[in-house]
Amino acid sequence: MIRITPIRVIGPDNEQIGVVDTRDAIAMAEEAGLDLVEVVSDSRPPICKIMDYGKYKYELSKKANNSSSKQNELKQIRLGRSIKIDKHDVQIRVDQARRFIIAGHKVQIAQRFRGREMQHKQLGIERLAQVCEDLSDVAKVDMAPRWSGREASIVLSPDRAKVDAYKRAHGLDDKSKAEQLKRDTEAAERALAEADARDAESDDNEEEQATLKGSKDARQGLNPVDSEIESLLGGGD
Repeated sequence: MIRITPIRVIGPDNEQIGVVDTRDAIAMAEEAGLDLVEVVSDSRPPICKIMDYGKYKYELSKKANNSSSKQNELKQIRLGRSIKIDKHDVQIRVDQARRFIIAGHKVQIAQRFRGREMQHKQLGIERLAQVCEDLSDVAKVDMAPRWSGREASIVLSPDRAKVDAYKRAHGLDDKSKAEQLKRDTEAAERALAEADARDAESDDNEEEQATLKGSKDARQGLNPVDSEIESLLGGGD
């Protein structure tokens, strides 16, 4: 019930009707088969709009649900396409995961194993454990390492208390900083897509090199299995 009169009225097509008596505005709304809804109560005169209130509430609910769904979206970060990923590249992905977590998203971190790397699973599991440790100031483990074929993954979710403390410590609760965080998060998504594309290209190059090397090793009488394991553990050239 709108108790104050007069009020400023906006029509159903967002046209400015002007300041009118509240009873007249109610009559206008009823004549159009719509409702008179107060949209700004703390102005003088209050601002009201002629609209379909049921549809208005539905649209608000729909927006809230979409916002909540997007806020809780699971972000996926792959630590390269094999365990032979540079430490600097791992750190880039950790930083990207941190931005997602601070923005309220869950993050799945996946470690892929190629070829005979499956013989050294502990290397990948240790890396995932280190990622958990690096992000422990803002996240908690939602899912322990789980295997799916040649991939091990974990899921981290925001620790609300730690995230709030992190935001205060870094001034991210300030509106301008929050906007910057949003832009950084969007940039992180683009960077991940670009990194995955580079990984795919690198895979193609590595497979081509591996084929050439296999042919060379065969000619020299070398065991390709021994060569791959030696490279994996940091030996060789």
